[in-house]
Amino acid sequence: MPLVLNEEQNMLKDAAKDFCTNNTPITQLRKLRDEKNEAGFDNATWKQMVDLGWAGITIPEEFGGLGFGFLGLGVVLEECGRTLAASPLLSTVMGATAIVKCGSDDQKNELLPKVAGGELLLALALEESAHHSPYGVATTAEKSSSGYNISGSKKFVLDGNVADKLVVVSRSSGKAGERDGLTLVLVDRESAGVSITRTIMADSRNAVNIEFSGAEGVIIGEEGKAADVLDQVLDTGRILLTAEMLGGLQECFERTVEYLKVREQFGVAIGSFQGLQHRAAQMFCEVELSKSVVLEALSALDEESEEIAELASLAKARINDTYNLVSGEGVQMHGGIGMTDEYEIGFFLKRSRVAEHTFGNSAFHRDRYAVIQGY
Repeated sequence: MPLVLNEEQNMLKDAAKDFCTNNTPITQLRKLRDEKNEAGFDNATWKQMVDLGWAGITIPEEFGGLGFGFLGLGVVLEECGRTLAASPLLSTVMGATAIVKCGSDDQKNELLPKVAGGELLLALALEESAHHSPYGVATTAEKSSSGYNISGSKKFVLDGNVADKLVVVSRSSGKAGERDGLTLVLVDRESAGVSITRTIMADSRNAVNIEFSGAEGVIIGEEGKAADVLDQVLDTGRILLTAEMLGGLQECFERTVEYLKVREQFGVAIGSFQGLQHRAAQMFCEVELSKSVVLEALSALDEESEEIAELASLAKARINDTYNLVSGEGVQMHGGIGMTDEYEIGFFLKRSRVAEHTFGNSAFHRDRYAVIQGY
């Protein structure tokens, strides 16, 4: 697969860069944080993103989307990562992916055009512990006369406080840890039996805890056979998240290098010190490697490659490590000012630490990659 963008993808990337630079600077995230914004993102900015077609980039044209592919969305998220733009884009795309993969024709025709038009926000409710465990689901789904009743609790649900509907990973049979018995159920956020408690993460993003007490929903796909679809949805989310993280780590690296050029000690720029040059060179190599890994993973999604799972884990582990390295070095090389809230470099470190544990940390994905490879 060619590890370069085509003309249309480059045009989309340039347009996204221009939009994010002018409309979603880090000052916007700081304002959302300081004002304790209930939504966690700027609604007017989100509407502009929708008008640009971003919500429908990966949705097939027959359902009102652009059908532009995951590589197209990846370049958009990369630019969002550069300015740490807060939006419900990733969580909604993951929910829409579940509907595309296993929803009924009626569900696709009803829901996907609303997602593409920005009328419907979605969120995936999966985690039940502090660590990523895709099959460690104990939340139950019991069949009722009108659908399914959901009981249990979910943690770290991204944008769960603003999503109109929740794609709840539940268990209709079996026990926690087993692949068999998982079922996806679509639940309205405002349904009876849904209790949401918002938490504020270190990076100032949305993540909520949800209690389900017999909440009613409708099934997506087949009962008890959602594990394969869940894998696909999670791998999609992992790869798209690495695209966003790639943008953040590149911006962090570039800001750090620029600071090394202008900050002086002993009458010379600190970038002339060999020790710092070596550390910057190491970061450069890791950044360039990360670019290739993310581009290949995004291309695999569009090509529906059989290697999506291993590339998703390879990319997530690689980007976790690179973002951790670059953000940590960035703060260190900025010195004391890098530790202050006044300076923006610390925002990248906070985002990196939250993002690296979202959908699996490096240890999780190295283990998963080894299992896929037969070790």
